[in-house]
Formats: sequence, structure tokens, C-alpha cells
Amino acid sequence: MDTEWTASLWLDTFNELLNEDNELDYGDRWTLNFNYNQTDRVTEEERRRGWKVSTYCARGNFECASCTRTWASARVVLVFRYRLLRGQGTVIMRPFGQACIRCRGNKFNLPGFAEKEVEQALLRQFYKIRKNCYREEDDDEDSGRSSSESEVRTKPHEKNLCQACRMGICCVDDEDDD
Repeated sequence: MDTEWTASLWLDTFNELLNEDNELDYGDRWTLNFNYNQTDRVTEEERRRGWKVSTYCARGNFECASCTRTWASARVVLVFRYRLLRGQGTVIMRPFGQACIRCRGNKFNLPGFAEKEVEQALLRQFYKIRKNCYREEDDDEDSGRSSSESEVRTKPHEKNLCQACRMGICCVDDEDDD
């Protein structure tokens, strides 16, 4: 179980999909960055400057930093803020954490992800970029969807332990804010 947040896994997968798989083959340069404070809201000024936002619900794993309890979640919210400006594309990502049910504090633990889940999340983001930055019509919208979206969830989501839920970001509404 991958319980440790690893930014390098996201960066390596992003670059591999860009450079080896040519997911965004338009001649523009794209970068991935992280901001652990961003929200899913885009101001009117940010919108005028070309920023868009999308959310993604992924499957991840957690380990409590206090008691070392581990758990899996099919509702790990990721927020991607992105834009293309004069040949430079920027994606800024934020993973949201979860608090431990045993410790019940306000300490949110960041998720760890399997490589396949990272790839699926980024493929979905590349679909959003192609659609919203390049106006590409793609009938294959489900190509980057997380496997967790089609799975039956048997455990209830503990909204009071979810950082994204506390901020009013529901991963069930996986929509773009165009």
C-alpha cells in the first residue's frame, strides 16, 4: 500500500506522458507544480488571465503521522488549476488530505497513490487540457477516468475527516469550472 505522498511520482509520470506518449503534442511547453493551499475556485481576474480548474476523485492510501494507522480511500480529491499562455502551459495540483479516525484531530495526512492511479488522473487532466485549451473534441472522455469512479463503494465517506469536504469540495461532482 503506497501511503506516502510522493510529488516526484506525479512529476515523473507527467513528464513521461508528455514526452514519451505525446499526450499534448501541440508544440507548447507544459509544467506541473504543486500548491497545497489552492482551492477549486477561480476568480474573475484569474479567469480573464486564462486559468481554469478541474477536480478529480482518485483512489489513494493514507498513513496517520501520529498513530501510524493506515487506510484506503476511493474519494481522494485532487484539484488541478491550469492554463496555456503564449506557448507555456502550467498545471498546478493540490492533493487534499484526510484525518485519522482514531486520532480525530485537525491534522490532515496527504495521500499516497499507486502509479496506475497517478497515470489515470493525469490522463484525465490531459483530456481537460486538450478540450479547454486546444478546443479538441474528443469522444473518448472516459479514457482517463479513475477506476475508483466505477467501483462500488461499501464504506461511507467520513466527511468530517476529509479536508476537501470541510472546504465544500465534493469529488462526486467531477466537473470543470469553465
